[in-house]
This record gives sequence, C-alpha cells and structure tokens, in this order.
Amino acid sequence: MSQPYRVGFLLWPGLTQLDMTGPAQVLSRMPGAEMHYAWKVIEPIPSDCGLPLMPTITLADCPQLDILCVPGGAPVAPVMRDDEVLQWLRRQAAGAEFVTSVCTGSLILAVAGLLEGYRAGCYWASGQALPLFGATFVEERVVFDRDRITAGGVTSGIDFAFRLIEHKLGRDVAEMVQLSIEYDPQPIAGGTPHNARPEIVERVRALMASRLSERAAEIAEIAAHYRAS
Repeated sequence: MSQPYRVGFLLWPGLTQLDMTGPAQVLSRMPGAEMHYAWKVIEPIPSDCGLPLMPTITLADCPQLDILCVPGGAPVAPVMRDDEVLQWLRRQAAGAEFVTSVCTGSLILAVAGLLEGYRAGCYWASGQALPLFGATFVEERVVFDRDRITAGGVTSGIDFAFRLIEHKLGRDVAEMVQLSIEYDPQPIAGGTPHNARPEIVERVRALMASRLSERAAEIAEIAAHYRAS
C-alpha cells in the first residue's frame, strides 16, 4: 500500500492484554501498517495480567483510523458506561474501513450502537448479551459481517488479524506474515465449550459463576439504559 494504513487499538484499564497484543503483533507486520494505541491520557494502563500497557496517543489526538479495534476483558462494564469512549468510537467508526473487536470488546462496540443489525462474535460466556444491543451473537472464532469483524475470546484475535490481512491483501501476504512469526498452533483439545470435556466445562463455569453473574447484571442495567435512550 502506497499510503500508511492506520491501525488503532482502544486501550482501557483491565483489558485482557492478549486481546490487544495478539492481533497487534500480526497487524503490525501488514505492509504499510501505522500502529496507534489510544487512551485518554499517556500513562501506563493496567492489563488483566498485571502487565502495564503504554498508550502512544490520546483519544483526542488520534488520527482517523482505517482499522479500529476494541479489545475486551473481564471488567468491561465501566468502559461500556464511559460516554467519552463511546463517542470516540462512533466518530472513528464513521470513517474507518473496518470496525473490529476481540472477546468482550464487541459488547463495547454494541453499546456504542455500532453492531445494531450485525452478526457478531464474542467470548463464549458473554456473547448472549449481544442481542440486548440489537446484534446477533454468532458462536464462531471470527465473524465477518460487511465492515464489521468480531472475534471470539482472547486467542481468536490472532486468527482475526490473519483473516483480515488475507481479506485485504490476499492469502500470500497473510501466509508470509504467518510464517514470519511461526504461527502454527498445536493446542490440546478443548478450547471451546463445544469441544471441551463436559466435566471441564462445568468446572470452568463454576469458577466463573460469581463473576459472570455480576457482569450479566451490570450489562443488563446498561442495556436497559441503551434501549431507553
């Protein structure tokens, strides 16, 4: 590409770092990529694993992005209520070629009104909230719907980035980037509720039950306000 292709990630306190760093590592190797990591202020942002992430630009100074990406994380409710962030997402989405998310980042896009009438992916334990905001939850690793690309949980952000490069620049470029980072996943079985052993699914659901219940209540409250507005 002859012109810089601006790729931007919204950073926010408590995000899951791999939701952002996974696709960022892939997309940064796209020919012409100009990377931006945006938040309200230039200071370290705590991630879910304790690794601080440093924004490179403020929301106010961020240029118009070609790819807008919103990573997710467990404490998603506060950013879903943040009007400054939601307004910024709407402005950026109006001029972006692709509006994207990873994990519960799709809930942030949804409450901003950016997934109304779209099919969308999300983390498997949280996607059921998407219809509260007019989106259709699709249990797929990467969901393409027109100019919206939404990935499932955490590691799916890497696959989303490769799918986007293939869509934009062709399979050869995507495979070259894939080889350059030696991306050849060979996991043990069981990465989704559909292929994990039932007893493992139940144990994970039990471990997350309290947190998911609290999050569901917060999102239901946010959705009620969304529908009323």
